[in-house]
Amino acid sequence: MTTDRLFRPVWRGLMVMAAVPLLSVLGAAAQGTAPLADSAAVAPAGPLTLADVVALSLRNNPDTRAAYAQAQAAAALYGVSRGSLFPTVSASAPVTRSKSVSGGGSFGGERTQFNPGLSMSYLLFDFGGRSGTIAQARETAVAASAQSDVTVQGTVLEAEAAFFGYNAARDVAAAGRENVRTATEARDAAIQLWRVGLATVADTLQASTALAQAELSLLTAQGQVQTARGELASVMGIPADSPFEVVAPPGPLTIRTVAAGVDSLMARAVRERPELAAAQAEAAGAAAQIRVARAAALPSLTLGGNAGRNFSSISTQNGNTYGLSVGLSVPIFSGFARRDAMRAARATLDAARARVEATRVRVANQVYTSYTSLQVAAARVRASAQLLASAVQSEAVARGRYREGVGSIIDLLTAQNALASARAQDAQSRWVWQTALSQLAHDVGTLDRSGAPGLPLTISNATPAPEVTP
Repeated sequence: MTTDRLFRPVWRGLMVMAAVPLLSVLGAAAQGTAPLADSAAVAPAGPLTLADVVALSLRNNPDTRAAYAQAQAAAALYGVSRGSLFPTVSASAPVTRSKSVSGGGSFGGERTQFNPGLSMSYLLFDFGGRSGTIAQARETAVAASAQSDVTVQGTVLEAEAAFFGYNAARDVAAAGRENVRTATEARDAAIQLWRVGLATVADTLQASTALAQAELSLLTAQGQVQTARGELASVMGIPADSPFEVVAPPGPLTIRTVAAGVDSLMARAVRERPELAAAQAEAAGAAAQIRVARAAALPSLTLGGNAGRNFSSISTQNGNTYGLSVGLSVPIFSGFARRDAMRAARATLDAARARVEATRVRVANQVYTSYTSLQVAAARVRASAQLLASAVQSEAVARGRYREGVGSIIDLLTAQNALASARAQDAQSRWVWQTALSQLAHDVGTLDRSGAPGLPLTISNATPAPEVTP
């Protein structure tokens, strides 16, 4: 029997076992984890939209790059584990120079040998240990990919929250400037009435105090804008003093509602949240480890072979060589290590399953909480718009009454304080709703790299009331 005819059936079997394409599995392991460009923490050029902020955050965040690299490493290790499906083949070419002594101590002769050859070793059967090792590596790669998605979605949410927070701070500052203008008008009206004898000095002092308070509040709001700007720059991975500007979404805010019930959203989160996918993959890997531990206590069957050519200075020792061996390894005793390994594998599986259940409960609770928060945020937008419209009317009436001399400065200042509070709440409520929508999309698992929520939305009937001026 020639060497080729001997090994041909073995090679055919190996090709059948390797029929599953490795690249497709590695692609599945790295699903949703596209390579990220190297960080270039420089100041961006031009005004930034929300998509620009998200893109910069993903590119410059070291956590996303580290998570992607870990996913790639896990996928590569899965490829390493699949190497056991193939035989181990090695080549050798030893050259020896020897001198022998014949019987009686006399000189026998010298010779030179050159023995190039190939050797092969292949595991034929081991009761599932090899397949368990491959399955564990595959689930580890899937878990690493899911953890990378967790990092990406968390970065997107952080970027959107910083973007909305910065715009909210700017709107609050703009409302503060309106408050200063309103307080200035009230102070000027008090001075004019005092000059004609229709108001007291106390009115002018109270109006001046209110103006000073409005200016102080404006300074505080402007400081908060700079703080929010620094936080946004930090999220984007650029220096806080970078000369960048942010463009708010154009047009008025349109309040939308999620066209799905909370139950369906929780079910979708169970299917799509990467945290749960990672926990499930870890549990599947722990189950595969039990197969590995069980196989370690059972026999294994290996096939070995070698083929070579012997070149010698003694012509009678030249020729081809080959060998074939089939080995059976039966573990007998290892100091109870295999028994303890099985116990550890089962305990690890129990812990992994418990983490899956805990993650499932936490995901459902997060979706319920964020869904409720979104409903409350939408109601706050409507209520704050109505409050602002009413406060504008109240302040206008109080100012008109005071100028006509039939109203008091206390009524005017009270109305202006209510207007200032209404302006701030209206400025913040819109961005709070945007943040709540992003939080719900993150908790459901549909927040993508562009910042889109990925949720079915419909126009709400609860549109903000228009600002009315009497």
